[in-house]
Amino acid sequence: MAMSAGPAEDNAPMSDINTTPLVDVMLVLLIIFLITVPVVIQTVPVSLPKVAYEPTTSKPENVVLSIRGRNGGCEVYWGQTRIAPQELIDRSVAKLRLEIDKQGGPNAAGLELPEVHIRADVNTPWRCVGGAMTNVARAGFARVGFISQPDPGMYHAAVE
Repeated sequence: MAMSAGPAEDNAPMSDINTTPLVDVMLVLLIIFLITVPVVIQTVPVSLPKVAYEPTTSKPENVVLSIRGRNGGCEVYWGQTRIAPQELIDRSVAKLRLEIDKQGGPNAAGLELPEVHIRADVNTPWRCVGGAMTNVARAGFARVGFISQPDPGMYHAAVE
């Protein structure tokens, strides 16, 4: 890169602009855009499911937990009874053992194990829901579902 100072005897200001740095920056930006644009544009075609609200019926053997957060703590209810975390594990293990024994023992063909359905208040912290899920999973429940009430406007939009 060269710089011209002009004639030594002429005191007039120089009106030439050195465009080499500008061209260098523009070429670097062009290369960056040529590399990144194809990455952004490429998509994998995926057919997403159309979700609509389908009411579920809870079987009598299923466990329904209600969870809410109160004053920084978590309240877990088994049916209508408030229970502690260790009691949740103990009750879950007892419930699974009872259902397995009803169906002929652990080696019986076609075991249908009960599910856990969780109803959580909209303002419940996630740690409360996650803690209850961890406890029932630790007890042996393999299927955990959430009971929700979708917004009426969302139901009509999802069906169309």
